Amino acid sequence: MTTPLATVLLIVTTSAALAADTPPDKSQYSLFNPTPSLWLRELSTDRPDKTESAYTVDAGRFQIEMDLANFSYEEHNPARDGTIVRTWNVATMNLKVGLLNNVDAQIIVTPHSYVRTSYPVAGITKQRGFGDLVTRVKWNLWGNDGGTTAFAVMPYLKLPTNQDQLGNRSVEGGLIAALAVELPAGWGMGLMTQIDVVRDATSSGYHPVFVNSITLGHDIIGNLGGYVEFWGSISAERGSSWTGTVDVGLTYALTKDIRLDAGINFGVTRAADDLAPFVGLSWRF
Repeated sequence: MTTPLATVLLIVTTSAALAADTPPDKSQYSLFNPTPSLWLRELSTDRPDKTESAYTVDAGRFQIEMDLANFSYEEHNPARDGTIVRTWNVATMNLKVGLLNNVDAQIIVTPHSYVRTSYPVAGITKQRGFGDLVTRVKWNLWGNDGGTTAFAVMPYLKLPTNQDQLGNRSVEGGLIAALAVELPAGWGMGLMTQIDVVRDATSSGYHPVFVNSITLGHDIIGNLGGYVEFWGSISAERGSSWTGTVDVGLTYALTKDIRLDAGINFGVTRAADDLAPFVGLSWRF
């Protein structure tokens, strides 16, 4: 026979268990009041594809997304001048911090770049040094903690910190909009549109560049996943060419907070790099 006291204890215990499984109002968390580990979202990164994620880093949490190494190869007009550009970047990092439940701040740094350009007649030139610094703020408007879609906007600013003429020595910026969609059968789709304001080649002014991409991803087996992406860029500057790439890659989750990735981007237009392989790592803490 159940006593009144036992009944009360059962109700209290059951209510506590249900409450423990019910997510709280995460808007209460901030940089100085971090999100508890129990309520962290699934790890979401802006890499390895070029399509940015619509999800932010949880409030008070930090995330490092980096290229352990990447390489690009481009041969300009092989039928005419045969100029070949090879570029190596080491430890390019996107350093993120969650400011609010739906806002994070990011700094992208390139500690070392090496560019080797081979000219058929003029010989070889080499450039090496620190790259430009990019600051970004991502604001998720919906879907951060549930739903079949999520959307975020991300303004950014590029600061000309490069060495050895590895950049154009100009301040540039833009706005990125990212949409995530859950599809049937375990597929996920990301869509991105971006408007950049960049310096003219003659340094006489600025012009817009319009970027669009679509990526499709799916788990393959266990913690291994893969994606395929199409990315395109069109500049409003006179005489510029359309740039397009087809990108493929793999991701592997070592833990819920650490993920490895590798892939290769293939140029499908003359203005794009012919190929760009990379390996990377993302870590949340």
